[in-house]
Amino acid sequence: MAIKTLEEKFLHGLGDMYDAEHQFLKAMEQMRPQATSDTVKTMLDEHITQTEGQIENLESVFEALDESAERVKCKGAAGIVSEGQELTKETADNPALLDLAIVGSCAKVEHYEIAGYRGLVAAAQGMNKPQVVQLLTQNLQQEESTAQKLEQNMPTLLQKAMSRKAGA
Repeated sequence: MAIKTLEEKFLHGLGDMYDAEHQFLKAMEQMRPQATSDTVKTMLDEHITQTEGQIENLESVFEALDESAERVKCKGAAGIVSEGQELTKETADNPALLDLAIVGSCAKVEHYEIAGYRGLVAAAQGMNKPQVVQLLTQNLQQEESTAQKLEQNMPTLLQKAMSRKAGA
């Protein structure tokens, strides 16, 4: 279907992000048992809970727009998930590398979501939808905060992976 209006493009992007959040939630739930570091497990637990809330926020956005919440297949999310699954399989024999792969995959997810939410917030501002802006901004701020936490933990995880190699 051709997209002809800003509202149609916005709803398409909203459905795309709604699908992406669902895909990322499922992927994190699958990665959680593979994590070996307590820090990585805790970050995944927190992000799973946060993602569930973000999905609820997106459903509230659809409701505020008098639209039904519909997922639009997000090929970008599918690619990121597939890449993360492949990397976790390839690093499964080395727990330190596996944890680093999980966190790296999650960081890619965060930056993808940040870009998506920034575009949706800008469009909602342009359409003068303050309630929608507020809900989407809440998701955006959570994504930015999570990205920062992941990136702050990467050096420690990298150091563990390097020390394991040195001791091998």
